[in-house]
Parts: sequence; structure tokens; C-alpha cells
Amino acid sequence: MAQSMATVSDEFTPQPDQHSPAILASVSGVSKSFPGVVALDDVDFEVFSGEVNALVGENGAGKSTLIKLMAGIYSPDQGSIVVDDKELEASPSFAHRAGIATIHQDHNLVPGMSVAENIVLGRWPTRLGIISKSALLERSREALALVAPELSLDTLARRLSPAEGQLVEVARALAEKSRILIMDEPTTSLSGPEIDRLFGVIANLKRQGMGVVFVSHWLEEVFRIADRITVLRDGRLVGSAPAADLDQATVIKMMVGRNVRETVVPERSIGEPVLEVRGLSRSNALNSVSFNVRAGEIVTLAGLVGAGRTELANCIFGYSGYDSGEILINGKHLPKRDINAAIRMGLALIPEDRRGQGLVGQLSVAENVTLALFDQIAPKGVISFPKENRIVEDARKALSIRMPSSKSQVSTLSGGNQQKAIVARWLSRKPRLLILDEPTKGIDVGAKAEIGDIIVGLAENGVAILLISSELPEVVSFSDRVLVMRSGQIVGELDRSEKSPEGIMHYATTG
Repeated sequence: MAQSMATVSDEFTPQPDQHSPAILASVSGVSKSFPGVVALDDVDFEVFSGEVNALVGENGAGKSTLIKLMAGIYSPDQGSIVVDDKELEASPSFAHRAGIATIHQDHNLVPGMSVAENIVLGRWPTRLGIISKSALLERSREALALVAPELSLDTLARRLSPAEGQLVEVARALAEKSRILIMDEPTTSLSGPEIDRLFGVIANLKRQGMGVVFVSHWLEEVFRIADRITVLRDGRLVGSAPAADLDQATVIKMMVGRNVRETVVPERSIGEPVLEVRGLSRSNALNSVSFNVRAGEIVTLAGLVGAGRTELANCIFGYSGYDSGEILINGKHLPKRDINAAIRMGLALIPEDRRGQGLVGQLSVAENVTLALFDQIAPKGVISFPKENRIVEDARKALSIRMPSSKSQVSTLSGGNQQKAIVARWLSRKPRLLILDEPTKGIDVGAKAEIGDIIVGLAENGVAILLISSELPEVVSFSDRVLVMRSGQIVGELDRSEKSPEGIMHYATTG
């Protein structure tokens, strides 16, 4: 059970504890099950005043379930969550009143509302039953001044960058006088300087006595920001310890129950160009981009967020058009903005937005795996379920896709297994060129290693690989060549002997 916790301060910002850190929230013996899955099994977890507790684990370890329990979205089957000597009810509004604010991976801002309106959303200041515009502006201005004073209160949320939107959500938590801030993968869409700024805000919140739950797959960031690291595996608590007493190798072993080896990319025979891009330009996105990718070669597009890498991938696959230039596949002209032609010519794209562009969450695993294979499973317009089952079973074995059943909704799988389902879809078409946009984004270290092995295996079998990645160790590890983009142009090219994190960042930041 939690110790007594002081009630939420009447002051605008959380106040520091002058003595030992107070327990702000205590999760005791919590279990939670869903049909066919035990998500959490007898888990304990604590949040202390002025401390960042990083919650880590593989996809499917139970992290999302735990933070949804703390946010009041789910109720536990067993155990309790105590905040301020009161047991938390399964109600988001109750959690808010208890001082818990959650910033989810997908931002919860109303696009058509202003920054000020989003900060006070759901807690409108009123006088005589009418919203007070002056009080609204005063409250939101005070909160925003603590995290992003340069932002305009009148700016519509849809005009904010991902980093700005995140800071607005932090300001909302302060306006609500929250004492516990839960952040789910907060750095996924941020650049290096934006991450630095966010971490500065978190450090300031710690000094003011706020407790922070930080959920991330990026262990480098975890060790930068965390005071304590708590590890879940298969729904159970593996351990919790001060970050200073741990290292990355130990945490990885706690997460996966084994040592995870680095993916080895051996030198191999490289063939003729499969993809040739010549002078590709698109207004405000790309400027005369030219390069090639050869059979069996792994070429990585590196660069900061906004450099134009995803726009380039979308133009190649036909998702987006372009103003000038040409694209050739095995020497043949690829029609502009024609995805069907791209697929027929052997292209495949694993998009960055896995949930929004890669999967249909309401459909089963089998339906998602065969989504681009109707010419194989339904050549006469009627689906052959034996063919569908055979393709899915082959994919499950080849890629080690972990799922309760091929009929399960794909949205119920972990992030790594969702990614494997998308890869399986395209591998069944035997692509000549595979474009992967941030393929390890939001997946755990074990799944990253498995995806890495798949990429290397395809290259060894002659598939041309165009990889987009923002993770420098991944770029350096995988690439035969690195093309660095900045402001829609290729500003540097590094071969195997030249590639290094320092060299990549030099081009990415100075061009």
C-alpha cells in the first residue's frame, strides 16, 4: 500500500518535497487479462516525487496495459492502484482529478482548436456558467510559459509540429495541476534538438516534485533521463532498480531473458542497379535527387526529421507524385504515381506509419498478410482459404510471427509482430526492391534484431534494399552505403569504409 501522499497543491506547479521522496502512486499486485492473453500478472510499480521511472520491456510485455490502468482506461482484475491514499477508479476523469496526466504516443489535441483551448480542454474556466475567455487565456498562458513560452496561444493545433504538440500536452498537465505525468514513447517523432528540449522540460518538472513515468524503446534515451528503470517481461515484473546501478546490456537481458546479439551484415556480391532515381524534384520537398540501389545492396537514407526521406520513398512507390525527374526499375521507366505499376514491377513499401498506412486494425492477421495478394488467393474473384492459410502459415514459420491465431485482429499483436505481418505481405510477392521506412520504430530490442536478420537475409538473396532510419547505430550497422539527406537533397554519400555516426551527423546538420 502507498504511504500517505500530500493532496494536490493549490499552487499552480507541483511543489518539491523537502525531505525523502514521497510515493505519489503505488501499484500493488495488479493483474489484467484479455481473451486469450494475460497482459499483467501480479505487478508492483511505484511513482516517486521528483523521479523519472522508465518503464521498459519488449512489445507485449504489458507496458501499455499498465499505463492504461493508471490512466483509468482499464480496471485491474486483481490488485489495486492507490493515489493519495485513495484507490483509483477505472475512469479517466477520476485519474485526472487524482493528478495523473497521460501523454499517449498518438497526441490527443483537437486540431481545429487553438493552443489555449487545448490546454484547458475539458476544464473550461467559467463565470456564471459562461466560459471566461480572459480566465482561459490566463490559465493557459501560465502553463505554457513553463514549457514553451514562444508558442502563440492562438495557433491552431493542426499547425503545430509533433514536438510543439507534445509540449502543449505537457502544459495541459500543468494546468490540471497534475503530480504524475505518464509519457508513452514521447520521442518517436522528435529530432535531436527537440528531444534535448523535452528532456530539459522533464528535468524542470522533476525539480518541482512531479513524478514521471517514461515509456520508451530507446535505451540510450532511457539512461539519459531515468532515475529508476522498471522492467516488465511477459506481463510480469522482472525488476526495478536505480538507473545508476544498471547498464544497457543488463537491461536488455532483463527485457528479453537472453543476450541479444547485434545483426551482422557480411560483405556480399552486389549486382546491377534495380532502382535508378534521376533528378527527382517535388515542390517544397525534393530537389533534383539522383541515386541508385543495386541488387543485394542495402542503401540507407539518413538525415533529420523533415529532410525529405519519407517524401522520396512515397514518390518512388507511387503514393505521391513529383514535378520532374524519372524512376527506372531494372532499366524500365516506372510510371508516375501508379502504385499498381510499382507492385507489378517488383516494388514493396513498409511505411513509417504502421497503424495508419500499413495495417487495417479491424481485420485479422491473415487478411492483413494477404491484403496485396488477391491475384494469388482469389485469381477468379473468390478467395481460396486453403491458399490464404498456407501463405499465412508459411509466413508465421519464416518470420516467427507470434499470434494467438491467424484469425485474431492484427491490432491485438505486439508492434514487432505487426511489423512482421506487413513484411510477410510483401515477401510473398517476392519483391525486387524493398523500401523500409523506419522499420524498427516503436518495437523492442528483440524484434529489432529479428527484423534486422530478415533485411540482411533478403539482401543476401539479391533483393535491393532501400532503408530509411533515424537510429544511427542501425544505419551504421546495416548499410553498404549511406545517403544523407538534408532539405530535400542528398548532401553526402558514405561507403562501408567511411560510414560513422559522426560523419552522418556532420552531413545531416551542416549539409
